[in-house]
Amino acid sequence: MRSIGEMARDSGLGVSALRFYDRAGVLVPAWVDPVSGYRWYEPEQLEEARLLARLRRAGMPLADIRLVLASWSGADTDLLRKLLEAHLRRLEQGLSEARGEFSALRALLDQRENVMTSLRTATLRLTVAAPELAAALDTVRFAASTDPELPMLGGVLFDIEGESLRVVATDRYRMAVARAGVTGHDESRVQVIVPTPLADAMRALCHGEGSVRLGLDGDHVTLEAGDGQAAGRCLDHDFPDYRRLLPRAGDRRALVDVADFRQALETGPVRRDETGTHDLSVLRVTDDGTVALCADGDDHPDRVAVNRGFLLDALAAGGRDRLVLELTAPTAPIAIRRPDDENGFSLLMPVRLED
Repeated sequence: MRSIGEMARDSGLGVSALRFYDRAGVLVPAWVDPVSGYRWYEPEQLEEARLLARLRRAGMPLADIRLVLASWSGADTDLLRKLLEAHLRRLEQGLSEARGEFSALRALLDQRENVMTSLRTATLRLTVAAPELAAALDTVRFAASTDPELPMLGGVLFDIEGESLRVVATDRYRMAVARAGVTGHDESRVQVIVPTPLADAMRALCHGEGSVRLGLDGDHVTLEAGDGQAAGRCLDHDFPDYRRLLPRAGDRRALVDVADFRQALETGPVRRDETGTHDLSVLRVTDDGTVALCADGDDHPDRVAVNRGFLLDALAAGGRDRLVLELTAPTAPIAIRRPDDENGFSLLMPVRLED
């Protein structure tokens, strides 16, 4: 017989997915150890598991998957073909409808191009305190994307409005926002995306207690500090509207000691994501306001799974001995805030758990 780990490895279904399909009555193990609860499968169940993995990747609903598996093991090939063809028709109809919606969205984007372009064509000269800009860039740098297929995320957004400069970075799975005060600017809003290498060069100039001078002329941005200068072209893309993603205060907040929490994450229980490439930490805020790391088998409804490496990066970028973790729901982002500065925070996207 095959263990659940062997079945997961050979079928392409994760361990958590196999547990889910067991509870759903779709792929029930041949035997479950009454003491440990460990699941075991007959060798012939591997074919069903591989079929299930294909149907899952094709997005087939669970109810239809049940019928397909029942037909596969029986002699009703006509029903099996009808189920597969019906699902293919649904996918094709959905794709047709999606194309129509995207055509409408492109028309809306065309209408907005002039407005978005105006945010990137200003000319300004302003002053920023070097320590503030350094701290802001340190807070967001870890979240910048390296995906060549998403060039609009391959930099740091400088969002200037009134006497405030917000710097933002995101790779879709995490987002970091920080603020620095500026002088020499009016109330109009200006946005530019500074390429990540240029943002790093700017950060290197922000040392000491003085001020630096930030200049923007169309698509060209310059930072001057003493005799040093970092300059280059901005990215010619539109950054996502991050303001729509800004979190409200979470229902469950916990103040954590960063050093102790890091050690708990590094030595505590982890799970693997479905691809088997990332470690996940599963968290929940207890009734006494502390953060607990959930071990395998802890099915508390308020638990939230997150990429452990991303969480460790966010803790390091927080720049404080203590940080506040906010959890709202298993499907909502986790917010990591500074207790003394609401303008600097990180968001981490949750990872869905199927068990």
